[in-house]
Amino acid sequence: MLERIHLEILTAIKEHGTLTKAADALYLSQSALSHSIKKLEAQIGTQIWQKDGRNLRLTAAGQRIQTLANRVLPQFSHTELLLNQIAKGEMGSLRIGMECHPCYQWLLRVIQPYLEQWPDIDMDVRQEFQFGALGALLSYEIDILITPDPLFKPKIDYIPVFEYEHRLVVANSHELANKALVLPEQLTNDVLFSYPVEPLRLDIFSQFLNPAKCSVKQHKTIETTEIMLQMVAAGRGVCALPGWLVDEYAKTLPIKSLRFGKNGIHKQIFMGIRKDEQQIEYLSDFIELAKKTT
Repeated sequence: MLERIHLEILTAIKEHGTLTKAADALYLSQSALSHSIKKLEAQIGTQIWQKDGRNLRLTAAGQRIQTLANRVLPQFSHTELLLNQIAKGEMGSLRIGMECHPCYQWLLRVIQPYLEQWPDIDMDVRQEFQFGALGALLSYEIDILITPDPLFKPKIDYIPVFEYEHRLVVANSHELANKALVLPEQLTNDVLFSYPVEPLRLDIFSQFLNPAKCSVKQHKTIETTEIMLQMVAAGRGVCALPGWLVDEYAKTLPIKSLRFGKNGIHKQIFMGIRKDEQQIEYLSDFIELAKKTT
């Protein structure tokens, strides 16, 4: 019944819109492409697409097959890549997705010794703010997900790597700089800098300000840690970052970190990995090395 070529045809149709363009993309003739789909339609007893002018529109059955293609085709490609690397005597590649935006400096300390230990491994790090990290892991676009906020799924294992405290960062000249902790109502006149992440995903809102029904004067987003902390050091506002990261920058910048409330905000960094790949040696070695690097 369903074969890989059917999934590839529907994916090409969705991407290119017309039979001609889809056939060209797959290096098939239009007649061969049409024959393959007509044979499948005869087997399942329903149409997969309908003509809409020069374009093709997927039916409900076609859309269901397309959903399957979105899940399965990346796994085919990933497995074929691994098999090709095995045939060539290569070890593989490690693709890392980052949801912990300030963890990049920590990751660099893990990568250097890892590459020395595994010289045949290629590495790629994706530090995108809106790339749908969990979906990328499930669809085999990345191999490891680094996140402080795991979304537990049956096919994913999350391994805790290290704990840290999320803290408020202020300039040494800020009126709160001599305090050990900050209360929600003390930030109502401050400008808050953060990474370009929706507020509901920011711990300073979800775990500190929102429960107290407080807010800040203004919320601005900045993509880079260095610029964010330079703005804080200049007295332009405050931000919230892991305490260990603030301690590093406080050696060269006039900044200080404060605890959020009496109990603080305590977090953990996790590494997410697909369950069926836990035994891959170069993946497990990376996780073990990360656990030892703080």
